[in-house]
Amino acid sequence: MTTLKNRIKEGSRKVFPEMRAWRRHLHMYPELAFQEFESARFIAERLTEMGINYREGIAKTGIVAIIEGKDPATRVVALRADMDALPIEEKNEVPYRSQNKGVMHACGHDAHTASLLGAAKILKECAEEWTGTVKLIFQPSEEKLPGGASVMIREGVLKNPEVARIWGQHVHPPLVAGKVGMRAGPYMASADEIYLTIKGKGGHAALPQNVIDPVLISAHILLALQQIVSRKSNPLTPSVLSFGKLMAEGATNVIPDRVFLEGTFRTFDEEWRFEAHQWIEKIARDTARAMGGDCEVDIRVGYPYVHNDEALTKKSRQLAEELLGAENVVDLPQRMTGEDFAFYGREIPACFYRLGTGNPEKNILSPIHSATFDIDEEALITGAALEAWLAAAG
Repeated sequence: MTTLKNRIKEGSRKVFPEMRAWRRHLHMYPELAFQEFESARFIAERLTEMGINYREGIAKTGIVAIIEGKDPATRVVALRADMDALPIEEKNEVPYRSQNKGVMHACGHDAHTASLLGAAKILKECAEEWTGTVKLIFQPSEEKLPGGASVMIREGVLKNPEVARIWGQHVHPPLVAGKVGMRAGPYMASADEIYLTIKGKGGHAALPQNVIDPVLISAHILLALQQIVSRKSNPLTPSVLSFGKLMAEGATNVIPDRVFLEGTFRTFDEEWRFEAHQWIEKIARDTARAMGGDCEVDIRVGYPYVHNDEALTKKSRQLAEELLGAENVVDLPQRMTGEDFAFYGREIPACFYRLGTGNPEKNILSPIHSATFDIDEEALITGAALEAWLAAAG
């Protein structure tokens, strides 16, 4: 295994110039969820060049590739990279700035894809030194419901051959390049979308006695809903209820007929998750009706919480420390952000970890989902090496 580990390390450094070029190409031509047609074509071309068999068109734009080592039936594992970008206008002044107006790889999925392509090349070139089969999953639509993971699973991505365990990797600007972070057990929260339509009776703002004010009703609903986290939930269960969009298309002297609220609910407890949905609906409707209005409630069930299999994560950490050094593998705190990688963990043992991509010396500090997000591309060396090592030895 020492020889294989060294070959993987050398291979990741050797393939780095290609990974950097792949990542920059993908960054320049980002595509939104389930629209990753050119990204998929680019990935297919690279796999063809490597002599790796693949299947296209899964979940519309997804690709699944297979690399076989010695005794392919002995073990089957999977690595996943997401491909979609975000509806953000990039502000970085770099040669590889997004050429698609209003779309940007602000969550690092370009790096995920480039890293997995690099791992694929490494695994292919040393296939005689590891045992089993590695399935490479290039997945669409991590950023948008219902999540590409759920669709790919439904279309059989974990079957034929049947996958025993899976890893997912995600960029993490708070960690410097060269480091990775892991956490066993519950790691990221479930993520559901909430859409409320508050109905009243509009009219002149100077004649409030003649209207049923949905703006006022919505304010009461916003305040009332906060008791769900503060008074209805177990204080030991992390929960978040936030509303980020309120639309009341009236004017200084016009009270509208309707107000629209959009938000999210997140937690780590599946039973409480759906109980909270019932409270949201009850409190919103009852509050509106008590004030003479009404409220339509649309709760779209999103991603479950990410659970990192304890045994797999423990093994993965040991392997990461062997490859990178114990000082470069850190513990991660829980976070309330969501990830559709959670769907894989509902089917098989899964490990979702973070790849350090920050670099204060290069002023690479911006968080994901920001218009100035970027990565220290040296992180691709770490990312590809660890993915290949986990797939070959984990």
